[in-house]
Amino acid sequence: MNPQPSTTPTHRSPCTGVVLAGGLNSRFGGREKALIPLAGKAMIDHIIKAFDDLFDEIIIVSNQPQNHADRDATIVADLVDARSSLTGVHTALFYSRCDDVFICACDTPLVKTALIAALLNARQPGIDVVVPQTSDGLEPLCAVYARRCLEPIENRLKRGDYRIRRFFDRVRVKQVSDKRLRRVDPELLSFKNVNTPEDLAEAAQWI
Repeated sequence: MNPQPSTTPTHRSPCTGVVLAGGLNSRFGGREKALIPLAGKAMIDHIIKAFDDLFDEIIIVSNQPQNHADRDATIVADLVDARSSLTGVHTALFYSRCDDVFICACDTPLVKTALIAALLNARQPGIDVVVPQTSDGLEPLCAVYARRCLEPIENRLKRGDYRIRRFFDRVRVKQVSDKRLRRVDPELLSFKNVNTPEDLAEAAQWI
């Protein structure tokens, strides 16, 4: 019988928690998505709260650092002048003090601490990426990346290829099934994106 993933972290992880806070949303008046209010605080603050018991180091990747100056995190801007999630992963790995980073998109404010902990617990020696596999496919913006991914990511960026999954065939990837993750996040709320006012209203109901 396989042990169930831990729902409560017993100690902080030697891993950096990262929020990719780039991107504007025209459906919310062009405001930075991370700052859209949800249940009384910015979406990014819900994510940072989920990080609190897991990470000693938190990084926010944003090209508008002035918007996050009051947050207890290291604020960095993309190293590559191209707006994409892959450039954010690259920047996080470059600046992290740890060998591993957990990457989260700023528009997933319902991410669960227990689900993050399950992904961290799924790491193994020699594995470069730990990524959820759901019925909708891989979830590369709720995943763990090792520093060894830097070189293959840089190779993709030099070619102008900004799709995250395109470098996966160059590294060792471990997929974590949604069946396993549902033990700690039954509705898989951690993967719900807030892109519209309707999404925001639904997220407020869950919170």
